[in-house]
Amino acid sequence: MSGETAVAPVAVAPGGPARRVRPPRPSELLREQTFRRYWSAQTVSYFGDEISTLALPLLAVLGTGAGPTEMGYLTAAALAPNLLFSLLAGAWVDRMPHKRRLMILADLGRALLLAAVPTLYLLDALALPQLYLIAFASGTLAVLFEVARAPLFVSLVRRPDYVAANTLISGSRAMSLIAGPSVGGVLVQVLTAPVAMLADAASYLVSAYFLGRIRPTEPAPSRGAGLGIGDGLRFLARAPMMRSILLGTTTLNLFNFMFSALFVLYAVEELGLSPGVLGAVLGAGAVGGLCGAALAGRLTRRFGVGPTMVASFLAFPAPLLLVPLADGPTPMVLGMLLTAEFGAGVGVMMLDITTGSVQTALTPDSLLSRTMGARRTVNYGIRPVGALLGGALGAALGVRPTLWIATAGALLGLLWVLLSPVRGLRELPECPEEPT
Repeated sequence: MSGETAVAPVAVAPGGPARRVRPPRPSELLREQTFRRYWSAQTVSYFGDEISTLALPLLAVLGTGAGPTEMGYLTAAALAPNLLFSLLAGAWVDRMPHKRRLMILADLGRALLLAAVPTLYLLDALALPQLYLIAFASGTLAVLFEVARAPLFVSLVRRPDYVAANTLISGSRAMSLIAGPSVGGVLVQVLTAPVAMLADAASYLVSAYFLGRIRPTEPAPSRGAGLGIGDGLRFLARAPMMRSILLGTTTLNLFNFMFSALFVLYAVEELGLSPGVLGAVLGAGAVGGLCGAALAGRLTRRFGVGPTMVASFLAFPAPLLLVPLADGPTPMVLGMLLTAEFGAGVGVMMLDITTGSVQTALTPDSLLSRTMGARRTVNYGIRPVGALLGGALGAALGVRPTLWIATAGALLGLLWVLLSPVRGLRELPECPEEPT
């Protein structure tokens, strides 16, 4: 499925780079120093995040004696800022002239927060309330970083390069999912969980360093009366392609988090997998993600960005139908689960790259942060709903029947884009005029 299809030239601003006939390959982008530094900042940060994903829960369990309820509170503390602050942060960031500086400040703030963990531990002053506060504050800074990232991205990357750039960034995320937990486990084993947190703190410092080495011409701040908190939601609701992508991904998130809430319980108790085998199954998903990142650019060049996106709405959830179907001898069950996780990993990475590129291309510069904030509010807001719904249905109907509902229901996300103008896109769409 390799090959290239000619893409019509894309106009650029006067004095900008020459027109491209074909989208570049990711390796071409890495030759550009400014983008390479931006990508390096993202890559280092992703690896640090995966270390904390393992180290912080282990610290809560081993260092403070946290139980299931406390672990739920810790997870909620980290996710709550997405619901509480995304819209407000998006509106505020769009009015700020220097988004890059906000990202650097967010990196430095998170480094200080995580560095406080081993300090409190060594002083014998670390308790669950402090961990809740650190998780909440770090999550708040992550929201600020993410909503500021969209306008910085468009100031660094030309429109025809969006898919290639997102391929590199998503590939880094996939690699971090493969290597990050392993590195984190070694650090926790050798250095203990509190000291391992310093590795994530250091990653934010490295990210801030690379961001400090670039000097892009950032989009002008938006003007007008009021904060415009609801502007991002209104834009998403009125733009047909943006609306269909948001509804499709939100549907996927709802059912996928129903699935995620029960998968570990199902794999361990009903299928009898050991923790080590389960880790290998989940690792197959990360390997699939790396393959999906490598495939996305080739597929968009051959078939177009719209058909590739539509296919990814099917390629992500469809393999997971093998999970509730799994039965029989252990090797057969294991093969079905590995295939399901690998296939879903390929699909989800293709989905991230194509939807991210199209949504960025369709959003006016003055609305980038507000639109990102609105998307995070909706997509992150539906996740706990899906998890709670999965738990309730699992208790009422049983785990396997609920997994059938979750995996089959996730396929409904395909309908939103299949019946929209997205399916006909051969290349990235033109951005609408700036709203007044």
